[in-house]
Amino acid sequence: MHNGNVVDVKVKDFKKSFVSLYKYAKPFMKLVMIAIILAVVSSILSLVGPNQLSEITNTIVAGIMTGIDLDKVKSIFLLLVCLYSCSLIFGYLQGFMMATVTQKFSKKLRNEIIVKINKLPLKYFDGSTYGDILSRVTNDVDTISQSLNQSLGTLVSSVTLFIGSIIMMFFTNYIMAITAIISSLLGFSLMTIILSKSQKYFLMQQKELGALNGHIEEIYSGHNVIKAYNAMDEAKGKFDKINNNLFFSARKSQFLSGLMMPIMGFVGNFGYLCVCIVGALLVMNDTISVGTIISFTIYVRLFTQPLSQIAQSMASIQATAAASERVFEFLDEKELADEKDKKGFLDKDKIEGNITFSDVRFGYNEDKEIIKGFSASVKSGQKVAIVGPTGAGKTTLVNLLMKFYEVNSGDIKIDNVSINDLTRENIHDLFCMVLQDTWVYNGTIKENIVYNQTKVTNNDVKEACKTVGLSHFINTLPNGYDTVINDEDNLSAGEKQLLTIARGMVKKAPLLILDEATSSVDTRTEELVQKAMDKLTEGKTSFIIAHRLSTIKNADLILVLRDGNIIEQGNHEELLKLDGFYADLYNSQFEEA
Repeated sequence: MHNGNVVDVKVKDFKKSFVSLYKYAKPFMKLVMIAIILAVVSSILSLVGPNQLSEITNTIVAGIMTGIDLDKVKSIFLLLVCLYSCSLIFGYLQGFMMATVTQKFSKKLRNEIIVKINKLPLKYFDGSTYGDILSRVTNDVDTISQSLNQSLGTLVSSVTLFIGSIIMMFFTNYIMAITAIISSLLGFSLMTIILSKSQKYFLMQQKELGALNGHIEEIYSGHNVIKAYNAMDEAKGKFDKINNNLFFSARKSQFLSGLMMPIMGFVGNFGYLCVCIVGALLVMNDTISVGTIISFTIYVRLFTQPLSQIAQSMASIQATAAASERVFEFLDEKELADEKDKKGFLDKDKIEGNITFSDVRFGYNEDKEIIKGFSASVKSGQKVAIVGPTGAGKTTLVNLLMKFYEVNSGDIKIDNVSINDLTRENIHDLFCMVLQDTWVYNGTIKENIVYNQTKVTNNDVKEACKTVGLSHFINTLPNGYDTVINDEDNLSAGEKQLLTIARGMVKKAPLLILDEATSSVDTRTEELVQKAMDKLTEGKTSFIIAHRLSTIKNADLILVLRDGNIIEQGNHEELLKLDGFYADLYNSQFEEA
């Protein structure tokens, strides 16, 4: 059963969503206006037809009594063929233009989202699921595209037909026009009530779809852990809950919007009935002709059909409003600070590599500080190890150094230049970063190692792989360095780790960050990689985050963090002599072993 929270969803005004849609669609408005004009012309041509059919009918009826004027029938017939042919052509052109515009608009919207992703701070991704973000890029954008393509042209032509048919009905006979309009008022009132009730369910449907995608992505990426802990039932229970919510909101939205068509069908048939009865009475009184009744039945169809189409279009527009609200909510998220005014610049080929932390304070939330007055001075070429228990702030410190997050107070300087005066791109060029979480993309091994670097030769790639001990594995593959791999391939965690280390080696950056870079390799490979890292860090300032303290014994400086503060610092021998927190950590690892 549904948890009942759907009905409490706050529905935002359509105006904000459609103002945003207009802003992003503005470059295509010329084509849209042409398509709208074509739809209007096509509809107007359709409205002329019934009047001509009435004339044909009256001519034939008069001919039955005397003699049929075949020439007049022929001329009217040819005129109708021309009118409907032109209507067909204009309708085709309008459909082609709208399809082109909506696809260009969708392409532009997806491009805007990708650009936006690169401008968002990491804090946003820390609080959002990947599946929900993917749903906004795919499902929501596709919903907007399909709804605009199917509904906008239909809505314009339907409104034109609706207004035009009313004018033509009054022009033909005002009594029958009033009859048709009164009989349709019921449809209008019901449609208004349905629209007011269904919008919140369309919005909830899009949100639940995003939640479902997020959950599926989560359980798919962690299916090994789920199986190992026998948590299939729990994962399925959460899935069922989200799926039931989606079922409830989708059923409600589709049911309420689906009511519009049968209601308008009933209104149309009721209108036919009223027109036939009133028309028959008027014919008996010689007020109108039989042809007028025939033309009026067509006008009633042209009058009620747009109502049905408008109702259907409004249902699609409701889905568009719900989807666009999610998309533009994403596009309106707070971005990283603009760095156009940053004048500082460091050439990676010329920097010395001196780094100073001065009373750095930072917290992911304003009420909880993680780094509390951190100060340290790192000299050029030093190998600095950062150790401490989980949650001490080791990775946070590196994120601040890379300017993934802005410090709350204090300063970090590289060669006496504050990182506040440098752009993020400049800082990222200065660093090579090898993380504990490995990542490879769909491409060849060589492409994965070179990744976004220029002037990297084949010899550079092979030398890096040889240094980290990866060359033997690559030579066993069918296509060697040209073998295509991706993150789902059957590469071991250690092989992926070695691949990312080789990627870091070919970058040749003056500053290095190694965040548990050897955590996924075995002891023998770790020894080999450690030697490679020693060679890699020669003459370069490097920061090493490690839990295996045996891997950082040769570090020039070891910073021991606890609760966001440096409680000890020195080299390995000096810290052991202190017999403090570092010594306890180091000795405990051997005790556990």
